Amino acid sequence: MKKLLSVAGAALLTALAAVFALGQPAQAATGFSVSNGRLYDANGVEFVMRGVNHAHTWYPQQTNSFRDVKALGANTVRVVLASGDRWTKNSAADVANVISLCKANRLICVLEVHDTTGYGEDGAATTLAKATDYWLSIADVLKGQEKYVIVNIGNEPFGNQGYSAWTTDTSNAIKQLRAAGLTHTIMVDAPNWGQDWSFTMRDNAGTVFAADPQRNTVFSIHMYGVFDTAAEISDYLGRFRAAGLPIVVGEFGFNHSDGNPDEDAIMAYSQANGIGYLGWSWSGNGGGVEYLDMTTAFNPAQLTSWGQRIFNGANGIAATSREASVYASSTPTASPTTSPTASPTVSPTPPPATTPPPSGGCTATYTVGNSWQGGFQGEVKVTAGAAAITGWTVRWTYANGQSVTQAWNASVSNSGSAYTARNVDYNGRLGAGASTSFGFIGTSQGTNSTPAVTCTPA
Repeated sequence: MKKLLSVAGAALLTALAAVFALGQPAQAATGFSVSNGRLYDANGVEFVMRGVNHAHTWYPQQTNSFRDVKALGANTVRVVLASGDRWTKNSAADVANVISLCKANRLICVLEVHDTTGYGEDGAATTLAKATDYWLSIADVLKGQEKYVIVNIGNEPFGNQGYSAWTTDTSNAIKQLRAAGLTHTIMVDAPNWGQDWSFTMRDNAGTVFAADPQRNTVFSIHMYGVFDTAAEISDYLGRFRAAGLPIVVGEFGFNHSDGNPDEDAIMAYSQANGIGYLGWSWSGNGGGVEYLDMTTAFNPAQLTSWGQRIFNGANGIAATSREASVYASSTPTASPTTSPTASPTVSPTPPPATTPPPSGGCTATYTVGNSWQGGFQGEVKVTAGAAAITGWTVRWTYANGQSVTQAWNASVSNSGSAYTARNVDYNGRLGAGASTSFGFIGTSQGTNSTPAVTCTPA
């Protein structure tokens, strides 16, 4: 991100140029892989990206951002890197540290080279071949991280000129990475500043996928002003689904100077169809698109309206994100090479507290999903009993001085250490046995014991 787009007169095509019948490879044992248009982690469990973009290369000191986006529920962070062709090169040591930060915070890292943005139209941009050279120069820190890292070759690799070369250049880059021994899932961005109004990626995705000898490539569309209606969004994403080709929304926003994208439709369609999305961006935007910051000055306690929407709104990250299963059985041992304040100290997770299951009414289960020095992320799952309910109230009391500083999907209040959470308008009605959940960020002063919780139906 970014440059304003020139897309006047762009119209949707009525059909794919071809429907590709492509065989799928066997599940790779070492890392992520693609099968039948879906992304699977190293355990063979389907993984749907829910996360944000973070401009690491311009704000390398903001290493707490990895902790903070995880605390808000993200399972993936797309990290902006530079190859040295336009911005200062991120060294192999820096990239290794970024990967360690992702692993320490149980995030999947999508690493991208930003120097390619708008090539052919922006004279300062570089080629996909140059981006490929960068990946090969840091291959040693990428190899062995296939469970945790996806390589996004180049951001928005063509502008609105010269994009007919996208298919050949992208295919060649993939083949060169494979020949060098990189077996990671590869992500490729669309041309036209990522928005593919020419449908170059859409109509040639099958050719590019087939060029990968491992059949382990994911396509990334960036949705801004070109995608301002639900019909355009569902048509574009649906064609990839119908063709059995993997697609993610690698960037999108709630507004843009080139038009007003329909973020509600993007998130709803993605959730309904198991498609990953990564919003732009955590913080630090400039050049007239500062409104795309999700936080004010990288402060997770100061979410903007866009930040509230993507994290805590309908079909948002907090409600739909699921952590990659590769983190389920063990805590990563890799340590980032930053100062102690730059990365979290993960504390043991307290056991969940659950109300006894009644014959009717509702139950509530309190869990801590992630902890760090001085804080934690909590979640409460509410489940209706033998009969449907029209609302619910959950109560608990902290014993160790904890406090809730931010909550989503519930209205939370307190009187001292006693907390009350009530449903909001869209999650109060639950059928018999149905569940919903709400989440929050809290502070702690060392001990963080799990409180008993009660649930009362309306």
